Amino acid sequence: MIVEDIDAWCPAIRSKTSIRSSKKRNFIDPSIGVAAMGLSPDYFSKDYKTLGFLFESLCIRDLKAYSAADGGTISYYHDRFNLEADAVLHLEDGRYALIEFKLGQTEVDIGAHHLCEIERLIDEHNKEDQQCPLRKPDLKIVITSTKYGYKREDGVYVIPIGCLKN
Repeated sequence: MIVEDIDAWCPAIRSKTSIRSSKKRNFIDPSIGVAAMGLSPDYFSKDYKTLGFLFESLCIRDLKAYSAADGGTISYYHDRFNLEADAVLHLEDGRYALIEFKLGQTEVDIGAHHLCEIERLIDEHNKEDQQCPLRKPDLKIVITSTKYGYKREDGVYVIPIGCLKN
């Protein structure tokens, strides 16, 4: 039990065929993968992409642990147009957050753009289908490895991983 499946979130904001509905695999603890591959911290100064995948696993692990008391579950969103949310945190009362994970400050704009675009698609869907509107995200969050958290003008919260807690 070192790998878990994360379900896809499939809201009806685009054609069903354009949304990925397969599960994605995630380490329950990214340190297991690092240890199994025998990697040192120096290795990651050359392989930023692998570090990004491990950071995503770390963030998902923490989100699951901290949201468990509130009945939180995690899914993800990715469509064929490469629009994505690395995680969608769902709470039992129906609230949810769209979340992107970005290691550096330079990638925050990209993550925030994806989240705002998903919200725009939900707004577009709700204008076309007023009988079955979709709930808008309660939060849009980019979780980073940076030091400072803040709220952007577009409503996206940038939160350092070290600030997550129950």
